[in-house]
Amino acid sequence: MTAPLLELKQVSKRFSKHLDFAAKLARKLGAKVSESTVHAVDRVNFSIQPGEVVGLVGESGCGKSTLGRIVAGLHHPTEGERWWKGRSTALLDDKDAHAARLAIQMIFQDPYASLNPRLRIEEIVGEAPVAHGMVGKAQQAEYVGAMLERVGLDPTLLRRFPHQFSGGQRARVGIARALAVKPEFLVCDEAVAALDVSIQAQVLNLFIKLRQDLNLTYLFISHDLGVVKHLSDRVVIMYLGRVVESAPTETLFAEPLHPYTQALLAEVPRLDVRRKNFIAIQGEIPSPLNPPTGCHFHPRCPHAMDRCKAEEPPLKDMGGGRVVACHLHA
Repeated sequence: MTAPLLELKQVSKRFSKHLDFAAKLARKLGAKVSESTVHAVDRVNFSIQPGEVVGLVGESGCGKSTLGRIVAGLHHPTEGERWWKGRSTALLDDKDAHAARLAIQMIFQDPYASLNPRLRIEEIVGEAPVAHGMVGKAQQAEYVGAMLERVGLDPTLLRRFPHQFSGGQRARVGIARALAVKPEFLVCDEAVAALDVSIQAQVLNLFIKLRQDLNLTYLFISHDLGVVKHLSDRVVIMYLGRVVESAPTETLFAEPLHPYTQALLAEVPRLDVRRKNFIAIQGEIPSPLNPPTGCHFHPRCPHAMDRCKAEEPPLKDMGGGRVVACHLHA
């Protein structure tokens, strides 16, 4: 196996809200006010091989998007290291750090909010390659037209504004913007979640084609297990900031080991099951402001033991590319 293209080592991200003057004054007067810290990502380890598509799955609020932004370099980890092509990004010189930033691009969730409504598509897609010297200003229109054509859009539309496009077309513009700087790695954050089902299928097929044509590597973030199964080589399951299971896609869907993974897959719609009562996972997701001790999933787990409440389960290698963090498989 080749060296990982990207690797996260014990990466954590916390967001702290410090007390302002009014809050500090209120605390001095006796009010129960304290600083709060959101534990968004908690000691995550995983790697992605060149050309691989990894699906990152979990409920809303589990830290998927934060982890994706760390991978893309938009957030710096509070603790831990991010490695690119076998080197810690914290130790890269300016030239290599700049190359790494261009090589990893992000496609954002909302195609309506992620495009500047004041700019034409020519500027949105062409601004970065011109700024980084990949193409001259005189060649910008031609270059942007080629990018639009690659993602299935009419190149003659480059003088339009985002509001003149449909949701599916805006999603393609977002993909073209990411491709414009010739990346090796794309972080796709719920890239099809805001689209109609028929348009989702078109954009997913575009991702598959781009992977084949450009030899791209993807981290595909989604809460839709059907989409992840269709696109991914390997699936990583997150719960409340931690990775609880990771396995090749076929293996994970055929035999999930972690109770949380089992609960998620149990509710995936299937054509061979006509009548089934929907049973939601019991309880609410705990707050990342005050996560549970031990295994974060234990307040909702039907198999929870006393050990689960007191001791955090480590990720255990189960063989065949699968790891799971559960005391049932210790």
